[in-house]
Formats: sequence, C-alpha cells, structure tokens
Amino acid sequence: MTSAEIREAFLRYFESQGHTRVASSSLVPANDPTLLFTNAGMNQFKDCFLGLEKRDYVRAVSSQKCVRAGGKHNDLDNVGYTARHHTFFEMLGNFSFGDYFKRDAIKFAWEFLTGDEWLALPKDKLYATVYHTDDEAFDIWNKEIGLAPERIIRIGDNKGEKYASDNFWAMGDTGPCGPCSEIFFDHGDHIWGGLPGTPEEDGDRFIEIWNNVFMQFNRTADGVLHPLPAPSVDTGMGLERISAVLQHVNSNYEIDLFQHLLKAAAEIIGLDTSALEAEAKEKGTPVQYPASLKVVADHARSCCFLIADGVNPSNEGRGYVLRRIIRRAVRHGNKLGATGSFFHKMLQPLIEVMGAAYPELEAQKARIEAQLLKEEEQFAKTLEQGLKLLEGELANLKGSVIPGEVVFKLYDTYGFPTDLTADIARERDLTIDEAGFEVEMAAQRQRARDAGKFAIDYNSVVKVDGETQFDGYDATAGQGQIIAIYKDGEQVDEVAEGDEALIVLNQTPFYAESGGQIGDTGIFKNDTGIFEVQDTKKSGGAFVHQGIVTMGSLKAAQNVEAIVKADIRAATARNHSATHLLHAALRQILGSHVQQKGSLVASDVLRFDFANDQPVSFEQLQEIERLVNAEVIANTEVTTELLDIESAKAKGAMMLFGEKYGDEVRVLSMGSVIEEKNFSIELCGGIHVKRTGDIGLFKITSEGGVAAGVRRIEAVTGTKAIEAAQKADRDINTINALLKAQKEQTIEKVEAIVETASSLQKQIEQLNQKLASLQAGELLSQVQTIAGRATLITTVQGMDAKALRNLHDGVKSKLDNAVIVLAGVEGDKVSLIASVAKDFTASIKAGDIIKHLASELGGKGGGKPDLAQGGAPLNEKFATVMAELTAWLEAK
Repeated sequence: MTSAEIREAFLRYFESQGHTRVASSSLVPANDPTLLFTNAGMNQFKDCFLGLEKRDYVRAVSSQKCVRAGGKHNDLDNVGYTARHHTFFEMLGNFSFGDYFKRDAIKFAWEFLTGDEWLALPKDKLYATVYHTDDEAFDIWNKEIGLAPERIIRIGDNKGEKYASDNFWAMGDTGPCGPCSEIFFDHGDHIWGGLPGTPEEDGDRFIEIWNNVFMQFNRTADGVLHPLPAPSVDTGMGLERISAVLQHVNSNYEIDLFQHLLKAAAEIIGLDTSALEAEAKEKGTPVQYPASLKVVADHARSCCFLIADGVNPSNEGRGYVLRRIIRRAVRHGNKLGATGSFFHKMLQPLIEVMGAAYPELEAQKARIEAQLLKEEEQFAKTLEQGLKLLEGELANLKGSVIPGEVVFKLYDTYGFPTDLTADIARERDLTIDEAGFEVEMAAQRQRARDAGKFAIDYNSVVKVDGETQFDGYDATAGQGQIIAIYKDGEQVDEVAEGDEALIVLNQTPFYAESGGQIGDTGIFKNDTGIFEVQDTKKSGGAFVHQGIVTMGSLKAAQNVEAIVKADIRAATARNHSATHLLHAALRQILGSHVQQKGSLVASDVLRFDFANDQPVSFEQLQEIERLVNAEVIANTEVTTELLDIESAKAKGAMMLFGEKYGDEVRVLSMGSVIEEKNFSIELCGGIHVKRTGDIGLFKITSEGGVAAGVRRIEAVTGTKAIEAAQKADRDINTINALLKAQKEQTIEKVEAIVETASSLQKQIEQLNQKLASLQAGELLSQVQTIAGRATLITTVQGMDAKALRNLHDGVKSKLDNAVIVLAGVEGDKVSLIASVAKDFTASIKAGDIIKHLASELGGKGGGKPDLAQGGAPLNEKFATVMAELTAWLEAK
C-alpha cells in the first residue's frame, strides 16, 4: 500500500465505526499559547478533552499535520541521521470525547492493524505495553484480544517519579492525564534491538506504531489524581512509521513518499546517484541516499507546509524556527554540491505526492516558492556576514582555540555550520572549543524546552456546565437567569457590593470576546443589586461576565435585566464591519496572498494584521480607503445566513487559518454584488452593522510592519474618522500659519524650505571638513612616542561622532604609521574613535583601545584591529580615564 492509500484506509475504517472525519488543523495552533506548533493530533481537540468545548460529534478521526522542530518537542538535530526522526510528520488519530473507552479503543486498533480487510499485519509480530498498574488494559489485551501474557509488557514509573512513565500520558503538570497502551511491531531478529523496558529498547527491531491514551484522571496541583466524569480516548499512529512496516522497509526514508522526494532532491541539486540506484536495484532494496539528502527532503515538507499555514521566516518565535530549518536544508544541500538557489524547487515534487491530500500546497504555490527563494538568497548574504565576523574574531584571538561561545554565535545567529568553522580553523592551525560549544547548545535547548512547556494549571480554568444562549445579534438588552457565580476562583451562591466576580447567565445579549472583537460591557440589575460588567469572555459554551457589584447583592438563580452599553456596541459593530471590507479591499489591491494574521475590533479603533512581504504604498492605501468608502456610500444591506460548511465554501466565504468551524457556520455577506458575489463574504460570529452606510466614514490612520512578512493597518470609523480628518485639517492650518502661506501654497513652501535646508546642510558639512583639516594640522603638535609608536591622544569639544570621524580622517592623512585616539565631547555624550597602523596591530588593536575606554566610561564600542569606534555618557571619570590611557598603551 502507498502512504496515501494507508492514510485513506485509516480514515475510512474509523468512519465505518461511527467517527466523524475532521480535517487537519493548521500547524499554527489556534488560541493556544502553550504550543509553538501543532505537534499531535489531539491539539485541535484539547478544549473538548478539557470540557471547555462541545462539538456535534463524540467520535472523531483525523490525519494531522505535525511539526516537531522547536519548543518542548524538537527533533531537528536528529533529522537525517536516524531512521524515524522528522521535523514534519502526519499523525493518524481516533478520538473519543466521553463516549467509548479502553475496550473499544484497543479493539479498534487491533482490528484495523490485523484485519484482512484493512492492514492485515501478522499478529505474531505485534506486542503491547500497558502502565504497570493498569490491570484493566492488560486483561482486555489478554482475555479479549487473545494476546499472550508474555507479549503484554507492563511499564512502570521509569522517568524518576510517580506517574512519570513511557506509559502514562499527561497534558501538562496539571489537568487530564492517564495510562496509555502502545503497540509495537517486530521487524525481525536480523535487526538489533530489544523489547520495551529492556536495555536494548533503543534499537530498531521493535518499533512503536500506535499509542492509545486513556484520559481517565484529572491531576491537581497537589499531585492527586481525581477520576474524570467522562473518560476519553486519544490515539496516535505515525503515517510514516506504519508505511515503513507495510512496505517492508526499516527506515521511514525508504517509503514511497520519501523515495520520490529524495530522488527529486538529488536531481535538483545535481547529485549523481546512479551508482546508489544500481546497487539498490541489484540488491532489490530502496536506494540508500546520503544523510544530507534526507535532511533536504524532510525539511522541504516542514518548510512548505509551515509557509502554507501562514508562517514566514523571521528572527523570533515560529518564524525563527522556520528560518533555522530552511538554513539547515540549504547547508546540507551545499555540502552535496548545490550551487545557487535550489531549495524552493522542492515544492513541486512535494505537491506530486501530498498535494491531493493537502490542496493548500498547490493553492499557495507561488507564495511558498517566493518565501523559500527569498530566504535562500538572504542566507547567502548572511553566510558572507558570518565569515566577516569569524575573521574579526580570529584577528583578536589569543591562543590557538576558537572559543565555544564564538562557534555557537556563528551557528545560532548566522546559521554557520560548525564543520565549516572547524575547516577554516584547521587551515590556520587552529581548533574549535567543541566542549564549550556543546555547553552553549545545551543552554539553548533548555531555553527552548522552558519556552515550550505547558504553563497553564488547567484546573484554574473556569468550567461551566451548560451553555449560554446568545440573544445579542438584534438586541442590546434582555432578561437572563444567573446560573453560576465565581469569586476568587471558587463557585459561590452570592456576591455583595464591592465584590469582583464572574457571572454566567442562561441567556445574554452581551457579546463574548471572539474573532478579534472585544467583549461587551454594561450592567446587570434587579431589585436586590447592580453588577457592572467590565468584560465578557467565553468558557466552552458559557458566556462569562467579568465585573464588580456596585450596589446591593446578587444571588444564583435570580433573574436580572442585562443591559449592554449601546453606544460602545454600535461603535464596535462599525469597526468590525469595516474590518471585513478592509480585508476584501486588501486582497483586491495587493493580491489573494493576503491572509488575516490577527485583528482587534474595539469601539475606538480597528487593527488588522495581514500577510504581505512589502510595505503598502501611500497610493495603495489611498486606493484601499477609496474602495472601502465606496462600499460605505453604496449603503448595501449586510446579510447573515447559517450554512453547512460545504455550502459556505461553495459560496466563496473566506475561512481563516487556525480557526475552528463546526458543521454549521454563520456566513456574513456585505458590499456590492459583482458577478453574483458580494464584495466581502466571510465566516463570522461577531456583531455587525445593518447596512454598510452605518459605518459612516472609514479612515486609515497607520500602516507598518509587526513581524517578518506581516503588516498592520489601524483605522477608525464614524465620528472617530471625522475627528481624524478634522485633525489633519487643523495640522495643515497650523503649518500654513507658520509658513505664512495660503492652503494651495503649502507644498510649494515646504519644498522650498527643504531645498534650502539641504543646501545649508551641504555648506555646513563642507565647512566642517575644512575646519577638521585645520584642526588636524594643529593636533600634530601633540603627537608623542609611546612604547615605540607615534601616538596621538586628544579630546575635542563640540564634536559628534560624524564630525569626529572627519577630524580623524584629516589627522590620518597627515600622520601615517601611528596610533590615533580621539574623543569628541558634545553635551552629555562622548564619541570615541581609534586607529592603529597595520605595522602595530600585532601588539595593539584599535578594537581593544575602544573596548577599554568604553568599558571604563560605561559605554559600548569595538571594531577591527586597524579602526574602531564607540560612545559613552560624559561623567566625572572621563578626564581621569583619558589621562591614564598613556600608561595603558605603554603596557601593551
């Protein structure tokens, strides 16, 4: 069976067992700050397991895209050198949310793996593990499945503490957890390795292919396990691993999917693999490609899928991890002889083997290739910068060993391969401090693990039984009954004046924060008290109103009148509707690659983040404004309808990466109809205006970058837009008053002033250069001999860094083969510059001089052996430090 056939068989089998097929979620986790990337099939269902979300189904099956290349789960450095490590992989999983449990989970797994209609694996090749105290799972395997006791292995707490076991799973330090039962496949005694729990368990003979996680406990902060009221099941099977088993190979890189990618990578790089292919044909085995080629093939998958899901290379967060993966792939390609840019060409062969299952690869093809090519070209420049840094470090090196921190900086900051650093060192009879480098790497791994840890106590999340009915689409006031009150994290029956609390109603007109729109504010009131609602959020299906009791008291089960602040709601609705029009206008002006990356919809401002590699020009912003305001003026009706997800797609509704959509969705359409399609069609559960004309006026106030490949537009509507336009008029009137100009003369007058200022600046620079030349001649009288070197040390007043550089150049033109140290004082700042003739750099370096002065003065600085600059604050130590410099130089 091919990998694609195995994936489809798995999904089809569990559909036949009553599971709903759920599409893979984005690699960027939705609303989950605890994860860098989606790394398991259960991620998109986490709220279901926590009881915070209820779906229309209680059984699910999926094939989930996963990346493990950063944070807690990081396999990056192992890729290419082991049989099964990947940065990207697919996790086949079936899930039960309080429906079936251990018995059915184990039976489903066994039937799919061994059934003649499905995978038909030989039963005598399979072993199972269970947590050592899980007698229930042991008995199911033994008495119901028929697995012999010696083929069922109990695994205890083998990770240093109670419940820390390969066969005990936990979502975090607290929250849902439980025992698990893994299934292992025996590749045969011709491969080294032992059963789980033996000293040889790390070998490749017995391979885990399936894990059944039984979530049956809730662990609280005190370490106590409490039985869950609705135990659940989370299973996982790596598609690549099971493909290797079924295709009778021992390495994931030998399966059909990877063989296609590896062959394509070799052709793209220009690597001659004819001898390897001939050897494989003779032996009747898959081609054994080199490790570096495996890195290129593996990394192509993770990089292309990450970019398709909206991640762009950058220097932080997810973008930084993506950048590291791309650069690692390019480095390994270069090791194989690749020249120029090649990595972006790996997308097409990837589409050929995975495009049918993941159409986003084809849909995003142009953007993925452009991002990869841009990063490859940038990396070529970065390598050049890294070489310059290395040259500088070698020039200042004392001894014959390049420090580990330098090797790490080159590796981590510049993506510089350690073997390349070692090669350069070897050419100069130097070595690298490998131990020091490993210390730095270990520290980085720890930082990554710390950053990737679950940092949430899942028991601190407010869980509310039941759901709140939202009545706020057409009303800002209504009646509701209090079904829960929380104070200081505990559920209570009553709150009194001055108490801060969370209140849940059975029905509410208050909109809960979602989709970028802030939660509503307002009041609850009845005969016994008043509650000021300061924010509204969701917890599962419940709407939680946060606020304070301002009068009297409120009790559970009481009815209240719920009143939303109507003016703030209306202003927020204007901004939300304008955000949809802005999104459509951006795609029309900039292109369909524009994707929403985040938004904030408040009453006073709207903020919209979107994918775009370049700044939006002023002319483009004006055209976007014009398009949006044209739709506002058209005053068309805003319509909403509830559709099934497929009908919404057919209608052309925009769907956002990372968002969770149920079987029924709310489709919002607004704007002019062109070719039977509205200007804007999106899925949205937020509050909106009735007609586009209600927005009043749309005005962009700013545009800028917030991350690599992500831009942000802020704008205002209604009265705020009028205020922005009036402020612009006031500013122009103020400028005209200062210029003594009429409105139509503003630009002409400003241009004349700028031209005059530019001319005067040039004259000033010319005069400064002449003055520097005169001063340079005067300074020559201060030259002295220090340690056998002609040396000039002097301080000049009223000079900034640029003027000081001019003075230095003037002195140097008249004083060759010398050491020059100049300090310029202007206001409360000191500028420093030093140069050393090449004849003297073996004994004294300009960079060392500046580092010494800057350090003594509390500033910063450095540079090359022959020229360096720095700066520091002017303080009481300045005169003393400069006076003592002569003695410091004499000691060198």
